[in-house]
Amino acid sequence: MSTPRHVIFGTGAIGRATLAALLRRGEQPRDVRMVNRSGSAPVPDGVEVVAGDATDPAFTTAVAEGAQVVYQILNPPYHRWAEEFPGLQAGVVAAAEAAGARLVSMDNVYMYGPPQGRPLTEGHADAPTTRKGAVRARMAQDLLAAHRAGRVEVTIGRASDYYGPGGGRQSVLGDTVFKAALRGRTATVLGDPDQPHTYTYIPDIGEGLALLGEHPDAAGEVWHLPNDPVTRTTRQLVALVQESAGHPGAKVRSLPPVVMRTLGVANPLMRELTEMLYEFKEPFVVDSTKITKHLGATATPAEQAVPDTLATYRTAAGS
Repeated sequence: MSTPRHVIFGTGAIGRATLAALLRRGEQPRDVRMVNRSGSAPVPDGVEVVAGDATDPAFTTAVAEGAQVVYQILNPPYHRWAEEFPGLQAGVVAAAEAAGARLVSMDNVYMYGPPQGRPLTEGHADAPTTRKGAVRARMAQDLLAAHRAGRVEVTIGRASDYYGPGGGRQSVLGDTVFKAALRGRTATVLGDPDQPHTYTYIPDIGEGLALLGEHPDAAGEVWHLPNDPVTRTTRQLVALVQESAGHPGAKVRSLPPVVMRTLGVANPLMRELTEMLYEFKEPFVVDSTKITKHLGATATPAEQAVPDTLATYRTAAGS
């Protein structure tokens, strides 16, 4: 194999957004290698996609040999986080450590627990109230401990619930909102749609992670990836989607918790989503001032992000 400068573990929507950000920064396709289980992904010509098991340190070390930056953007099945996520991270840490590369880890904000009326900043203490939040808290603590011990240079980027190109069913504002909007149908959302809620745009996640991989001041820190500073309610953001789709005034419905619990008996994803409903019971604002002030990152305004996302849904539908 060649020796790429960047190795991205994970080829989902965020992995591909990170790839796109690197290419926009002037990296050539041959400079980036992507890793997943299948060895196949919809990427530009010249980008190498390698199949393998990221929990195997022998594999991860070999595939990342010579890399300057390694990105951990893996995401096991939602209901298998506790069983699978720590092992995947350990494999990627081993790869970055062996290569002497910076490790950029994609994270979320579950470890903070309920915001209790305050915007979430990087200084918010870990206080998880869910199983998945506890997993994320331990993983982040392990990464920062490895950095402090001098084993590997680490930086962590955290996003809120996200939407954007490729989000699909993995996004709470994915198919059930954007596909529905294109058809003029009722949008389905989680929790109270009239609470302010931060949603991070997927291309901004990719840009933020690429920035963390190159900026000299990013290492050893947690950074909230760029969010639109105008925090809308879920209903307001969905209304923007519907208006952009040409169907203003379409309805919005929220799945009642009792329905989610009933569906969760047979649906692991729905069962896991139920424990995250606390995010939608009060204002849930994720402040990204730090990355804007210190690293110069900016977020895409929703007025641009929503139409751009709808365009990808139209293209996928062939219309």
